[in-house]
Amino acid sequence: MRTGISITVKPSERKRLKAILNDRNAPQKHAWRAEIILLSAEGLGTNEIIRRTKKSKTCVWRWQERFMVEGVGGLLRDKTRPSRIAPLGPEVAAKVVAMTQEKPPGEVTHWTGAVANEKGRPEAPWSSLVLRLLSRGRLFISGGGAEKSAPAAAFSS
Repeated sequence: MRTGISITVKPSERKRLKAILNDRNAPQKHAWRAEIILLSAEGLGTNEIIRRTKKSKTCVWRWQERFMVEGVGGLLRDKTRPSRIAPLGPEVAAKVVAMTQEKPPGEVTHWTGAVANEKGRPEAPWSSLVLRLLSRGRLFISGGGAEKSAPAAAFSS
């Protein structure tokens, strides 16, 4: 363990950590996190914990620190990470809505990714962009093409 750092585990926390460790249905990542804390509480050094758990030094340190700050609950959840897909700006959504309200160019009857690419593709791939707008309730498909959805307040009585 790092110099000057000691982990004290309350009896209730120890019981919960042992339950996680012994639970055959617990995710493995929770089990080895609990094991790191229990070994740390026994006073074992970082190198011995690394040897027994087969985890890296930074991993051991990360979970020791997380336990000291957040307790057992901090071991049972992962920190949120930024999305791989950048959020859409309102100007991109407006551009897609405006484009889909027009009649598709040429002899085509409806909008597709290929048609959108010919017309001038938005910043994101067409299909994922439309799906993201649909999932947010900002766009819905009707017989004549896509339309911008009205606010929910307009439909309330």
